[in-house]
Amino acid sequence: MVSLNHGENEADAGTARNHPGGTLARVLLAGELSNGHCRLGESVELSEIAAKFQLDQDSVLKIFAEFQTLGMVTLSGDFSAVVRSPNPKETQEAYEIRAALEEIGGRAAARALKGNTAVLQCELDGMRSAFRRRDLDSFVKHDVAFHRSILQASGNEVIVRAWDSLAVDLRIRGAIGKVAGGLPEVVESHQPIVDALEKGRGREAGLLLRNHVETLLDFLRKSESDSGIHKALHNELENAKDVQEAFFPQENLSIPGLTCEIFYKPAETIGGDYYDFLPLRTDRWGIAIGDVSGKGIGAALLMAFLQASLRAQAMHAHSDLSTLIANLDRVIHACSPRHLYASLFYAEYDAATRLLKYVNAGHNAPIMIQRKDDQYRILRLEPSGTPLGLLEVPYFSSQALRLETGDVLVMYTDGITEAENPEREFWGQHRVVLPAKTGHLRLGKIRASKQEATWAGNHA
Repeated sequence: MVSLNHGENEADAGTARNHPGGTLARVLLAGELSNGHCRLGESVELSEIAAKFQLDQDSVLKIFAEFQTLGMVTLSGDFSAVVRSPNPKETQEAYEIRAALEEIGGRAAARALKGNTAVLQCELDGMRSAFRRRDLDSFVKHDVAFHRSILQASGNEVIVRAWDSLAVDLRIRGAIGKVAGGLPEVVESHQPIVDALEKGRGREAGLLLRNHVETLLDFLRKSESDSGIHKALHNELENAKDVQEAFFPQENLSIPGLTCEIFYKPAETIGGDYYDFLPLRTDRWGIAIGDVSGKGIGAALLMAFLQASLRAQAMHAHSDLSTLIANLDRVIHACSPRHLYASLFYAEYDAATRLLKYVNAGHNAPIMIQRKDDQYRILRLEPSGTPLGLLEVPYFSSQALRLETGDVLVMYTDGITEAENPEREFWGQHRVVLPAKTGHLRLGKIRASKQEATWAGNHA
């Protein structure tokens, strides 16, 4: 472990800055350490850094000693460094000090810069150009040059040394990704500073400089707060994902006379797609697939409620599927927000008679592929009712068909039909089943970009 005291770091950092390419290397390295190229806890070989940036090993060590002072890395004795996360509180305190220094510097620099702000305007134009190109390294270079020029014009060397000791260029590069959403405002806040200094208004320029730095500080504080919230939310969503996955059948079920295959992949952590197999009385199975409108937590909650309600209804004796689904609709309509509803295809299969009774409540039409004498026929099990929870006066009717050996039933959600290619063209209903050149039919294969759940049964 290499441990350097504060005074040694200041001297070494100055040497590193003055090394040919050292200034650029510092900024580029700070960017790599802070923009996700290097993961927290990852070990970085300094010899590889030296070769990449064409620096000698002493210069690289001095640069990384400065990074260590800022809390960005921890140096090790084997000429390597472990990537760390800077202390947000220390970073914010450094910006508070910087704001005070720049206010004093701006007041003192007004006399020297009155009518002489061409260099500042040039740096500001460079910032604007770099922002348009999304070149953050170039942006930081012009930004640092802008502020340091003002402090040098103040003639106060103590302020300049104190400002340099804060390693402002590294702090800006490390933080710039966190304030990217506010960069347009940050860039344009430099122009009033130039205008005030051009007119020799020192007090106004000083206040504008302080306000500029404090605006950056506000963005940083917000980004740190949002980061904590997002981390907590991510953890909650991961927990919710585990709970939701427990709702689905955990194994490929064995239904007499059928071969079943299942595929489910949510586009987000959790979602509203739903499928289920319900063992009913002897040789009878309930088979369900549904899709709740919307995505995320709300859709997932309604999906869970739909599953629980359907299971409760289906396990009790019922004379007709349309009555069962009508009862389910009343529950969903009464207990869900008005903007949420669900499509559902629910079938009950009798293995003894091979009869499949079903209600399609506004769901994507499942596809039945029937084969006879090397010829294929396609049946679409079109909706025979309205989506659940959508209308005050719904309607549902049940249908029935008999499965024969070789029949294939494909059930899916709109994650299939609304998957997009790179040209943003939908896969569409017509591509779910594609005609082969031989005149036979084959199921279309895609990698869907949205939530999807499918069930296929092939009678043995």
